[in-house]
Amino acid sequence: MEPVKTDDEELVKIYGSQIEDQMRIEAQRRISENHDEEELGRLRALSLISLIEANHPDVIPALMARLGPVRAALDGHGGGLILSSWELSDGTGNRNALSLVIDLDGACVSCGAAPGTLKGIQDDLLMDEEVGRIRFSASMLEWFDEIQKEFVLKFGEVTFI
Repeated sequence: MEPVKTDDEELVKIYGSQIEDQMRIEAQRRISENHDEEELGRLRALSLISLIEANHPDVIPALMARLGPVRAALDGHGGGLILSSWELSDGTGNRNALSLVIDLDGACVSCGAAPGTLKGIQDDLLMDEEVGRIRFSASMLEWFDEIQKEFVLKFGEVTFI
């Protein structure tokens, strides 16, 4: 039997997938070590619309609970979310959907990995059925030098307002 041949691109995909799986497992381990799973489950079950409309103190914890691997990075680097503004707009069908404007605080403010962090936050929060749009505060662009700013605006796949 001949050995299976793979080209370089396929090999890169295989290794990339394995690394991604390991990073996801490590991130989940760190989140589990630092947070009570029952409390995370309680926070995930809460309605973001109800929390935000009531200006409830669980708003930020509930948003953080909805984050995946990016949560481990935020926790590990002393960062967090700030809800700058929100609105309730017509979503798909008869549902209402939240449009959120997010800012970061803590060490995330000056982190060079912020573009990837922003994309991760956006993607994770958009998985919630009550969230229809995520945008980020344009004031965050001041953190970056001109090259970083140009990069995040061109390739970051996030919107600033």
